[in-house]
Amino acid sequence: MNCTTLLRLRYYTNYHLNQRILQLKNASGPTKVNDALQLFDEMLQRQPPPSIFQFTKLIAGIVKMKHYSTALMLIKQMKLMGIPANIYTINISINCHCRSNQVAYGFALLATIFKQGHPPSLATYTTLIHGLVLADRVFEAVELFKKLLREKICEPDQLMYGSVINGLCKVGHTSKALELLRYMESGSCKPDVVQYSAVIDSLCKDRMVDNALELFSHMTEKGVLANIIAYNSLIQGLCNFGRETEAAKMLMDMEGKGVSPGVDTFTILVDSFCKKGCVKDAELAVQAMNVIDRMMEQDIVPNIITYSSLINGYCKKKQIDKARHLFQEIQDKGLIPDVITYNIMLQGLFLSGHPATAIELFNKMQEKGQAPNIYTYRILLHGMCKNSQCYDALALFRTLESKELMEDVGLYSILIDGYSKCGKRDLAMDLFDELHVKGLKPNVRTYTVMISVLCQQGLFGKAKDLLRKMEENGCLPDSVTYNVIVQEFLKQKAFQEAEILLEEMISRGFSTDSATFEMLLNQIPSTGQDSPMQTIIQKLINIK
Repeated sequence: MNCTTLLRLRYYTNYHLNQRILQLKNASGPTKVNDALQLFDEMLQRQPPPSIFQFTKLIAGIVKMKHYSTALMLIKQMKLMGIPANIYTINISINCHCRSNQVAYGFALLATIFKQGHPPSLATYTTLIHGLVLADRVFEAVELFKKLLREKICEPDQLMYGSVINGLCKVGHTSKALELLRYMESGSCKPDVVQYSAVIDSLCKDRMVDNALELFSHMTEKGVLANIIAYNSLIQGLCNFGRETEAAKMLMDMEGKGVSPGVDTFTILVDSFCKKGCVKDAELAVQAMNVIDRMMEQDIVPNIITYSSLINGYCKKKQIDKARHLFQEIQDKGLIPDVITYNIMLQGLFLSGHPATAIELFNKMQEKGQAPNIYTYRILLHGMCKNSQCYDALALFRTLESKELMEDVGLYSILIDGYSKCGKRDLAMDLFDELHVKGLKPNVRTYTVMISVLCQQGLFGKAKDLLRKMEENGCLPDSVTYNVIVQEFLKQKAFQEAEILLEEMISRGFSTDSATFEMLLNQIPSTGQDSPMQTIIQKLINIK
């Protein structure tokens, strides 16, 4: 075989190998990793072996599949076979360790790079900074970034700036992220839409929507085209503040600028319209349905989250028949309701007075393989107790096998409250005692319910003792707790005790609710115009 033939053979072999690696990158499905592993084994057996660059390409593809431990195993195999690692391979190893929450191993590999006499690349430092951010070690990431700038070790690119900005936003330091964005603007590495979008999103989450809108305008004025992430953040932020009209204008603006809204965009609007449905008339639900229609026109298929929002809107307006119809319709379209959809339907059925249908749906969801979560059981027990099915609720609770569910203080609180309202206060007290037997700590709601139970039993001394005990146990009473106990003392005309509690309540920055305040006003004839109660009422008026 002459030299030309040999070179031609080598060329076609490498070309074929590169094509197979490319096909794997574009492939999908569970067999993709197995195919990659098979190709890796073939490459190891070739003589001479392929170049390190081809091995690196293949392993980079496995990393994109998020099989980090597999990628590390293959790199180790290469080392054992005597294939030398280069800076790209080491960077891949650092990335895999960082994404596997092993950032310390990443820094150990940085030391290896130095020992081998190679200068770390920009990608090396960017990967480590990103790894620190992923590990919630944002301040260490910022310090490393500052060191790189201060000592002029490398010139950060958009990716590195983006990692630091994301980290600052992640820990709530949006103002610092904005400062860094401004610093980028003043330097040679200008921010792109990714960095701007991260800060816009963080400003919206910090409830600084107007600042986010201002930054958005500033970005577009600089010629940076907005992407769907920036628009979605702003639409969500505006909807959170009830500014749906501006959100709708933003939707029109994005379409006018050639940015196609996605299913998430429409889901935000549907959810917002439906949440408004509890205070406005039914036309908002119709508006939401119009959004669904537009999605269909644009070939954007509404997902289960979109439909769940709409079902929730109907349930909140007690239009349970519409909710049930839509719930069935989405299943006819081939969508599978998730646990959130079922929870919404269960709550809607209980609220509209259909407890039997709710329990039937609960059984059906399990038959269809949808496992209930802790919120499902809270909705179920609360609904059953509200419909005077306390014994059935407790019987269901006793059948739970999960330790997490059996030791959920929220479920106990629901049952204690349910039994007290059903007039079974002794059983409510037994359940409260059961918490202590299991070593579980009652929360503020549990204590509040028990204080009410003790007062209704005429055990006011024990109620006051429990109020003090909850503080000793590290659970501070809230406004509801004080309102409950003050109301019970006022009913018994124990004005002196009520006055002490009211003074304590005011000193802690709490105020009375409308029911307690009304009861206080009714007591003025009994206590006299110049009584301490009158002074307390005046203090409460000043607070309000």
